[in-house]
Amino acid sequence: MFSQTEENYIKAIYALSVQTGKAVSTNLIAEKMDTKASSVTDMIKKLSDKKLVNYKKYQGVSLTKMGQKTALSIIRKHRLWEVFLVDKLDFSWDEVHDIAEQLEHIQSEKLIDKLDEHLGFPSFDPHGDPIPNKEGKFKERKKILLCELPIRTEGVCVGVKDSSSQFLKFLDKNKIALGDKITIVDREKFDSSMHLKVGERAVHISQKIASNLYLKLI
Repeated sequence: MFSQTEENYIKAIYALSVQTGKAVSTNLIAEKMDTKASSVTDMIKKLSDKKLVNYKKYQGVSLTKMGQKTALSIIRKHRLWEVFLVDKLDFSWDEVHDIAEQLEHIQSEKLIDKLDEHLGFPSFDPHGDPIPNKEGKFKERKKILLCELPIRTEGVCVGVKDSSSQFLKFLDKNKIALGDKITIVDREKFDSSMHLKVGERAVHISQKIASNLYLKLI
């Protein structure tokens, strides 16, 4: 059993290690957790005592096998709750993250297994992120950022890099959703903004938006 704060740190270290591909500095953790480096050092000692992290001065923090298993369990709960909130309670995809942040700390493994079964063992959450199964394994899906693709490419929108409420509301406003077929019609040389066909509609988006949408090529 771990405290909510400990679980939040474990999840943050996991996310940063996936992002950087290496051990994570305490300063980077402090930035992500929006706290002081001294507070991170204190927490890392606690997590190290519980065999959840390895820490070497000047080399950074990495999760142990137990730490990785714990992180994936938290992520599984978070993403399953997001699916439940969207599919069963009709929440919009921009509303669910903060609620799932609270629900992910529920400790009952039986409840989460029943939730997974009730939802039909989903592989992806409402934002297109993979959901680890009970063993911590998840489906890989080939996807590429829209901004990296050439003109006349066709694909299906399968995920978002930025899952902030602001960005998701922007997509809703412009009627861009997961599962939409997208064709790149043209790219402006001046600012790299893109002209798209979303379904049968013409849509113009900025380079910043294109940098946060994932496509699966068709």
